[in-house]
Amino acid sequence: MSGPHHKPRVSEREARQVAEAAREQNWRKPSFAKELFLGRFRLDLIHPHPLPAAEDVQRGEEFLAKLRDFCETKIDGARIDREALIPDAVIDGVKELGALGMKIDTKYGGLGLTQVYYNKALALVGSASPALGALLSAHQSIGVPQPLKIFGTQEQKDTFLPRLARTDISAFLLTEPDVGSDPARLATTAVPDGDDYVLDGVKLWTTNGVVADLLVVMARVPRSEGHKGGITAFVVEAGSPGITVENRNSFMGLRGLENGVTRFHQVRVPAAHRIGPEGSGLKIALTTLNTGRLSLPAMCAGAGKWCLKIAREWTAVREQWGKPVALHEAVGAKISFIAATTFALEAVLDLSSQMADEDRNDIRIEAALAKLYGSEMAWLMADELVQIRGGRGYETADSLAARGERAVPAEQLLRDMRINRIFEGSTEIMHLLIAREAVDAHLSVAGDIIDPDKSLGDKARAGAQAGAFYARWLPKLVAGPGQLPRSYGEFHPAGHADLSPHLRYVERSARRLARATFMGMARWQGRMETKQGFLGRIVDIGAELFAMSAACVRAEMLRTSGDHGHEAYQLADAFCRQSRLRAEELFGRLWSNTDDLDRTVVRNVLAGRYTWLEEGVLDASGDGPWIADATPGPSTRENVHRPIR
Repeated sequence: MSGPHHKPRVSEREARQVAEAAREQNWRKPSFAKELFLGRFRLDLIHPHPLPAAEDVQRGEEFLAKLRDFCETKIDGARIDREALIPDAVIDGVKELGALGMKIDTKYGGLGLTQVYYNKALALVGSASPALGALLSAHQSIGVPQPLKIFGTQEQKDTFLPRLARTDISAFLLTEPDVGSDPARLATTAVPDGDDYVLDGVKLWTTNGVVADLLVVMARVPRSEGHKGGITAFVVEAGSPGITVENRNSFMGLRGLENGVTRFHQVRVPAAHRIGPEGSGLKIALTTLNTGRLSLPAMCAGAGKWCLKIAREWTAVREQWGKPVALHEAVGAKISFIAATTFALEAVLDLSSQMADEDRNDIRIEAALAKLYGSEMAWLMADELVQIRGGRGYETADSLAARGERAVPAEQLLRDMRINRIFEGSTEIMHLLIAREAVDAHLSVAGDIIDPDKSLGDKARAGAQAGAFYARWLPKLVAGPGQLPRSYGEFHPAGHADLSPHLRYVERSARRLARATFMGMARWQGRMETKQGFLGRIVDIGAELFAMSAACVRAEMLRTSGDHGHEAYQLADAFCRQSRLRAEELFGRLWSNTDDLDRTVVRNVLAGRYTWLEEGVLDASGDGPWIADATPGPSTRENVHRPIR
């Protein structure tokens, strides 16, 4: 790197090393999902289902009652979507409710809600306006409060958290025009200058950035005498001289989202506003996301609940060929999928969130699986709702109302849900992130064997270590409780559906999954990390197994509490049967797929050998570069930053 403002040129290996260094390396607490990928079904880690404390429930329910009234009387979701703007009065009302401080401790003026009730609040707000739900989520789940809560000094907490709890909106700035999930190439710099750092660079897709008061910014500190350097996190006042919000971005969904492009030019930030030591920015970002990711599946589960309500009401009224369309098998299968999947998503969300509140388990994989699975399944449910509604599903709510029918915003839900497969780690990136954790045990004992930088001696020692590990581990994958007909008998109470076969399936499949992972490691060794199709399927199978486990445990919890237990068992049974079909298909595709052929086709596409196939159509896209110029320097654009006061 020839100067502080040149974009770093990094190899694939260097990029992976940066990402690896940012990972939490140690597992200090047990993890149900980690054990699952290792072939060990630790039901004891999630059953009996953990329950919240009574005082947490009371505080949470009291706030939800106030929030529900606000959502019903003050939020017009259709207007927000139509005008692509959340009215200032709505944001002011959210501030007065204390919703900016849902996850901030009461000693700083926050509400101190648990993760469980924070999620319930986001699901409720998101059902009224997904854009407002995204604002609150970005502010608290990944914005300034969460990194300060975990890594901030006491002085930083005392200075910023009271503001963030009541008045100040925050944003998280990591992505750049040419840097997404490859932070090793981060170009924004923070150059030390006395007691300050001087920030220069451009950040893209800054959710809340247009209206934010405080920012958490990731920037690269150059290595120099007295400075370790590396990617570092800073709290930055959004109104500081040299900060320009150059554009408010528009999207297919979440049209009220205050998301922009932010330029920093010679922005001075006090060293006291640095979060953690230099070089710890990526670790701070990833750790923040461990529980921060749970906000997204919260809104996905909420979307599922609404899909179920509309599907139930509509298909009971709409008749075709002499009976309600719900009773036609083609439509009924979609309703069953929505009902069962909504139950499972809420089960995954509540279980992961309650474990986060208790802090007994390491939930980094569970939270990532919840985000991955929730975003994918919510998109499918929204798509199925549009299909169930037919032409009315494709028609806008305003158009429906204009011709005298109920204004059902099904098409808006589809638009709003689509971003969740991209937000906070795309599905493809989540596959790689989770897969890295899933194979961590293998790499910890055998990684040196496939590391080209290791000496022959290191490789030999690693081989011996790996041999000892696999000699102990592999025999345990041969047999287990899943092969015993009466295992998990407590999940077959009299008068209820029998869930015990599903848990036996999970136990057997966990061992099968671990064997498949080992076979992949043995087959591809160092090339394993490039087999993204294989790794993605491994993760998707794990997600199905986790969801089945959560659904069964939740059903039993509801049964023992006398809260719709019979119906919960039915829904869990339906979900597990559907999930098992998906898992079996994924198992088959581990070894029977088109991955190799796909790579050949891709190379030919890039080589231009199929351009004849593109002929006969017009390209509707405009002129201009694929990636905007992000050269540091003073802004030439109008500042569209508009803090809401």
